[in-house]
Amino acid sequence: MASLLTDPLFEISGRGPSTNKNFYNFVVTKSNVIWRWWLISPRAVYRLSKPGQLILSYEDFLDDIKLQRELSVIFGTGTLQYAKALCQGQYDYLERLPDSLLLRIINYLELEDVGQLGRTSHRFRQLCGSEEFWEQAVRRRCKTVSAEVSSLAREVGWRNIFFTNKLQLQKLISRRRLRGDEQRAEGTPGKRSETSHPDQKPTGSKPSGEGGNH
Repeated sequence: MASLLTDPLFEISGRGPSTNKNFYNFVVTKSNVIWRWWLISPRAVYRLSKPGQLILSYEDFLDDIKLQRELSVIFGTGTLQYAKALCQGQYDYLERLPDSLLLRIINYLELEDVGQLGRTSHRFRQLCGSEEFWEQAVRRRCKTVSAEVSSLAREVGWRNIFFTNKLQLQKLISRRRLRGDEQRAEGTPGKRSETSHPDQKPTGSKPSGEGGNH
C-alpha cells in the first residue's frame, strides 16, 4: 500500500483571511513539513522582503502549537487535522486511488451500501451518483446492452435505465422510435425547389394565343 503514496502527500496554497493579504503554501512530504509565506503589502518596507520558509520534521510540527494555530486560521481546522493525521502515519489510502479503480470497487457493493458510501464524503457522493457508475451497474446486470438502450441512456441517464423494468424500457424505446419516425417523416416532404408550382408556367413556354397565326 505504501506504493500508493505520492510525494508530496498533501499541498495547499492560498491567501490569508481578509485582514491578512499574505500568500501561504503548506506541504506535507514523505519526510517533513514545509511552511512558506510571501508578504504582500503596499508599504515600501516590505517590497524587497524575500519569501519565508520553514522546514520541520513530523515531530517538530506536531509540537509546534503556534504554527498549528496559524495553519488552522488560514486553511481551516479540517486542513490542520488532516495534516496532523498524515504526520502520525494515518494515511487515507482510498482518497489516493484513481476514480476508475474506485468505481470498479463500488460496483461490487450492494445498492444499499452504495447509498451509505455516498454519504461519507463529497468525492464518494459524486462517484456513487456518476453516469460512469450507473453505466457500469447496468452493464454488469445485463449481459448485453443494445445501441438503442445506450442512446436512450444519453437522454434519460443510466440511473433511470437501471431502475426501469424491461417492459417499461421497451415502451420507452418504442416511443423513441415512433418519435424518430415522425421527425423523419416531417423532414422528408418533396423539395419544392425541384418541383414546379401548379400555377407556375414551364420555363420557355409561350402563353396561349401569343406567337400563333391569326
